[in-house]
Amino acid sequence: MIGKQDQLFERNNCSVIGAPIDALSWQQVLNRLSKWAALNESRYICICNAHSVVTARQDPKFLKIICDADMATPDGAPVAWLMRRLGITNQQRINGPDLMWRYCEEAASRDESIYLYGGMPQTLETLKLKLKTQFPNLKIAGAYSPPYRKLSIEEDIAVVEAINNSGAGTVWVSLGCPKQEQWMAEHRGSINAVMIGVGAAFDYHAGTIKRAPQWMQLNSLEWLYRLCSEPRRLWKRYLVTNSLFIIYAGRQLLGL
Repeated sequence: MIGKQDQLFERNNCSVIGAPIDALSWQQVLNRLSKWAALNESRYICICNAHSVVTARQDPKFLKIICDADMATPDGAPVAWLMRRLGITNQQRINGPDLMWRYCEEAASRDESIYLYGGMPQTLETLKLKLKTQFPNLKIAGAYSPPYRKLSIEEDIAVVEAINNSGAGTVWVSLGCPKQEQWMAEHRGSINAVMIGVGAAFDYHAGTIKRAPQWMQLNSLEWLYRLCSEPRRLWKRYLVTNSLFIIYAGRQLLGL
């Protein structure tokens, strides 16, 4: 079932350097996800940080994916900060790892099942154990670690059937940006569940990647912690992308 615009939920988008990001509270996000999941609606959610919105500004195809999403939340302190400067008072950062954890807690209390898509096989096994330890009543309907190569048509059909047959209300997708957003957009209409792209959330919760201390998260320094942890892989994403975000954000605030 393809998700349609829900008249009960009026969207309030804020343009963040050209990408439409939803102005929502934590509870509003959780409520919408649970409602759509209960109906097994085919929808996808983009969790957008500075890297996402800069990519969207530079890549029209990726911008369309963000625009077509059923929800786009402000992950990353810079995105939430700019929304507050643009008039969305008290806008909080709605990030992937915390959203996944909060939702799993609620899903466990209402006997709702989830599906995990992405990550390495060992990461998935560790993640499932961690989730079941923290939330004993959580139903994990299935998990799949896709290969790095593109799936064949037959493999993709099998994955879609496995997810749909599992009865999961939500599919948590951890492939990294922009791969996870592309995958979700391609599968809206075929997967009967809400797909949420959560980036490195699987690795964080499994413990394969250490997350920044709480004080760094609260002070908008999580990006710096990740950069110091993986400088060779992430230097371009954070130094170049964050610099571009500052330039684009400055132009938007000045009306240029």
